[in-house]
Amino acid sequence: MKGWRTFVATLCGRTAAAFVAAMMLLTVADVVLRALANRPIPGVLEIVELLLACSFFLALPATFLRDEHIVVDIIDGAAPRLVPLLKRFAAALAALALALMAWQGWLVAGDALAFGDVTSYLSIPRIVYWIPVLAGIIGAAAAA
Repeated sequence: MKGWRTFVATLCGRTAAAFVAAMMLLTVADVVLRALANRPIPGVLEIVELLLACSFFLALPATFLRDEHIVVDIIDGAAPRLVPLLKRFAAALAALALALMAWQGWLVAGDALAFGDVTSYLSIPRIVYWIPVLAGIIGAAAAA
């Protein structure tokens, strides 16, 4: 059981890292081209927005699978017996919140698809932005 969790977490983490690297390289290329040749990359902001959504939401399931959330250890010293129960409660609450987010996101993504929403400069369909968001939220809910 632990093997598949490690595989999926590694896959999500490496994919998110690749999107961060692409975002960084694109930004550097845009700045260099703007400074040296006065030729910025058209639509770079829209592409960076998409890469940011991909990197964040695809890293979310890895965080849940690895149990690497930022925590504050207030209860641990005072009542160590409660910690496992509180972790289960927090996981259940997170799964519920993420399921609610996925449902609402699904509705908005459906509207974006139905209305044919596109970005203003490159005319990228907005549904392309929703795919990694929904995949990450659903994956995180399943991992929780």
